[in-house]
Amino acid sequence: MATVTFEHVTKKYGEVLAVNDLNLEINDGEFMVLVGPSGCGKTTSLRMIAGLEEITGGTLRIGDRIVNDVAPKDRDIAMVFQSYALYPHMTVRDNLAFGLKLRKVPKAEIERRVKEAADTIQLSNLLDRKPKELSGGQRQRVALGRAIVREPAVFLMDEPLSNLDAKLRVQTRAEIARLHQRLGTTMVYVTHDQVEAMTMGTRIAVMSDGLLQQVGTPQQLYDNPDNKFVAGFIGSPSMNFATVTASGTGDAAVLTGSGLSIPLPPRLRAAADSVHGKTLVAGFRPEHLDIGDAGANMASFQAKADVVEYLGNDELLHLSLGGMDLVAIVSSGHVVKPGDVLSLRLPLDKLHLFDSDSGEVIRGDAAVAAPVAVTA
Repeated sequence: MATVTFEHVTKKYGEVLAVNDLNLEINDGEFMVLVGPSGCGKTTSLRMIAGLEEITGGTLRIGDRIVNDVAPKDRDIAMVFQSYALYPHMTVRDNLAFGLKLRKVPKAEIERRVKEAADTIQLSNLLDRKPKELSGGQRQRVALGRAIVREPAVFLMDEPLSNLDAKLRVQTRAEIARLHQRLGTTMVYVTHDQVEAMTMGTRIAVMSDGLLQQVGTPQQLYDNPDNKFVAGFIGSPSMNFATVTASGTGDAAVLTGSGLSIPLPPRLRAAADSVHGKTLVAGFRPEHLDIGDAGANMASFQAKADVVEYLGNDELLHLSLGGMDLVAIVSSGHVVKPGDVLSLRLPLDKLHLFDSDSGEVIRGDAAVAAPVAVTA
């Protein structure tokens, strides 16, 4: 097992800056997920760990060793790609063993590792089949097994579930999480799916436009996003955003927008003077809205239901409020119909506030935040 450390790592393709000054430490035995939209630099970062991309600047370490100029085969890593990349003419057993044979591992050791890997990912009864005789989920398990037999210091996974259907993705997601718990090996996992990131990662590194935006546990990113991008990317459905203007000070401070009048949450009132008169962005998650009258420490407003999506236990409501589109998740017991005008309530402690220019979060102990470099 090993740590993986990026120290001011940069990657350029000509004049295009794919990864910009990345500082990130992945702990020994950690399941780190790199997540972000297409083109954010997450796969490039993974490929730099693997040695498949040269580093333009900075230092990359695996354990205590600088690996900038170390060949991929000498980095003690194993990679699982988006495509299964199995040899179609070989059995599962031979696919698992092939890399070890190339490295001239003794035959008895190969047999031991193949058996252990097959037992770990439930492939023991499939060892004599060829890839064409396997389902998509079984093929992906073979690809995982081929990495496991290497017994590497670091596993690298590049969107390994994207070729699976929805049900298989959920099943294989759980299998990979269990695999990490059993092996305890450092894993670096790339995905654009924030649900995968939230359910699998020990920690998550959110990237956008080549920049690291925030690093933290799933709950830290969900509860305390550092900026509007992270707040909108983490969580499904995405956070609602509304443009508001701050006015008043102390207990009388309010946020007003189109159809909205929200008291400034108590935790943010220390910043009331610094935000007075400013245009800000209020953020609140769909699951934190509910139907009903406001109580203590709650905001309330009315919105019209345009579309109702029945989800069984819940209903996903698409709402219109003063020209804004909002989303709420409420109990299906409310039996909302399109066209209904609803009274909605929002706990003030679930409201987030962002600077409209920088996108940085506004905290109660500081004025409007300026962008800062993110390190981990």
